[in-house]
Amino acid sequence: MIDGVVTQSTPAEKSYRVAVSILAAAGGVALLYYGQVFFITIIIAFMIAFLLEPAVRVFMKIRMPRGLASFLVCALWLGCLYFAGLGLYTEGIAMADDLPAYGARINQLVDSAADRVGGFEKNVYRTLVPRRFQDQDVAPQPQPDLPAARGKRKPAEPPPAPPVQEVRVRQEPTAMVSAIYDYLHSFYSVLLMASFIPFLVYFILSWGDHLRARLLFTLEGEPRYTVAKALDGVGDMVRAYVVGNFLLGVLLSVASGILFASVRLPFWPVVGPLSGFLSLVPYIGMPLALIPPMIAALPKGDPTLYLFLLVSVGLLHLFALNLLYPKFVGSRVHLNPLAVTIALMLWGILWGGIGLILAIPITAGIKAVCDNVSSLKPYGRLLGD
Repeated sequence: MIDGVVTQSTPAEKSYRVAVSILAAAGGVALLYYGQVFFITIIIAFMIAFLLEPAVRVFMKIRMPRGLASFLVCALWLGCLYFAGLGLYTEGIAMADDLPAYGARINQLVDSAADRVGGFEKNVYRTLVPRRFQDQDVAPQPQPDLPAARGKRKPAEPPPAPPVQEVRVRQEPTAMVSAIYDYLHSFYSVLLMASFIPFLVYFILSWGDHLRARLLFTLEGEPRYTVAKALDGVGDMVRAYVVGNFLLGVLLSVASGILFASVRLPFWPVVGPLSGFLSLVPYIGMPLALIPPMIAALPKGDPTLYLFLLVSVGLLHLFALNLLYPKFVGSRVHLNPLAVTIALMLWGILWGGIGLILAIPITAGIKAVCDNVSSLKPYGRLLGD
């Protein structure tokens, strides 16, 4: 609008804005792909901070400073992680002692599978190839007579070749060595970024109110109210998702542990939580939840046990997905199935397996922003159920 006159955009201006939007989206996707370790670290830190924020509020209600409350909550959180890691380490040592039994059972299964494949190939051969060709033997070819047998002199042996000096050539690293180096380098980067998570969580918890106030202080009027409402919406949405999934994972872990202990499954204190939390992975949760108990049951080799594990884990997964998940998480997130599927595909391509785990909370946070910003509400309704 210029001097009270509404001006309309020309087609060239519209094309220019569309091109700029496409380039900005492509740049954002490239930034997310190449900076995945950094962004994943930041997102995980904020999710953990949202999860621990209610505990900080509880300590603050007893007149404890926010900095001290944040430190105590982070210390308790790290202590829980330490004892959980200690338990996994103890069970891992016990599992390492049983590796010969697992190796023998795996070799037995591989040999059995090879025998079955060989028998299947023989049956196919006997079915497709006529019997007259199966029994046909190839006649041996006659060997030519040697010169010595015909009484001829042997040719003179050639003189020995002069000695060749050894030339040492510097070997280049093989492809396997390069692949191992690249893998360890990426693993080192992940560990380096993961070491920052406890510090980020502490600073987010202790300085969260201060940073929020400073951010809102830079805005005036309606934008200040909009940003404050959007931040509250993102916090509530992510906290509901994280807390709901955590509680659901704990329930599934307890139920799986009880079922596995009832059949005396080896290492059930570790297998139960692994199966319970892996069951929460979208779309592929059920096959992932079956892997730990199936591996633990290898030494027994009981088909009835395998069937019991398959049925029990499947029923637990279906019960959690259809009855518990809507009550714990679905009522707060409000994402339609199409948006969830596209989000899983997009973040899975960008960030791999961790992208599948973070896809729904990221999309839920984007929807919370859209729901609280007037110009973005149509996009929020597009993502909603």
